[in-house]
Amino acid sequence: MKVAVLRFPGTNCEFDAKYAFEKLGCEVEIIWHKDEKLPENCDLVVVPGGFSYGDYLRSGAIARFAKIMESVKEFANNGGKVLGICNGFQILLEAGLLPGAMKRNDTLHFISKYHHLKVVDNNNPLLKLLNIGDVVNIPVAHHDGNYYIDEAGLKDLEKNNQILLKYCNSNGDLTNMNGSVSNIAGICNKDRNVFGLMPHPERAMEEVLGSSDGLNMLKGFLK
Repeated sequence: MKVAVLRFPGTNCEFDAKYAFEKLGCEVEIIWHKDEKLPENCDLVVVPGGFSYGDYLRSGAIARFAKIMESVKEFANNGGKVLGICNGFQILLEAGLLPGAMKRNDTLHFISKYHHLKVVDNNNPLLKLLNIGDVVNIPVAHHDGNYYIDEAGLKDLEKNNQILLKYCNSNGDLTNMNGSVSNIAGICNKDRNVFGLMPHPERAMEEVLGSSDGLNMLKGFLK
């Protein structure tokens, strides 16, 4: 499996993502934001976390105009799989590849810790190795992770089973960590080939680091 990991000025999780997918046996190439084309025979594009362009406007708002994003949009529109993690999720929202927007955490503080997530839907490559109702422990690290969508948009997400993950406690009881509408931590598009989540599964690949729950999330793309 061939994976392309994007890199913008301010990206800081590209090597985490590279390590995670190489650990799963993938061929991984890091792609600079000024490149115009994705690698041939690419199976998955990962838009990793960080602070693209310093997040000086809105998180991901400048990165969406990068040259490589035109190829990412074309790739996604042709059915290619795209995974946006944290800042990558924000970029996909700004690019219109996923619905909704991100606001500052309701605490107005940067949140960096492990947090539990509940699997809401597993009819997708990201979560198909997990069961609905499973609880995973995945790190979060964000300042602008408060997912927002209007009432009509939320009903659309629910109707199409596009909500993939929600914040919860260790018992699976839903919690509101950052103000996100309906406790949403991750979503996909209607075609189930574009995915965005604020938590970092690529940082949960080994028990020595606190959790290996990210393994079965990312491994789903290989099947």
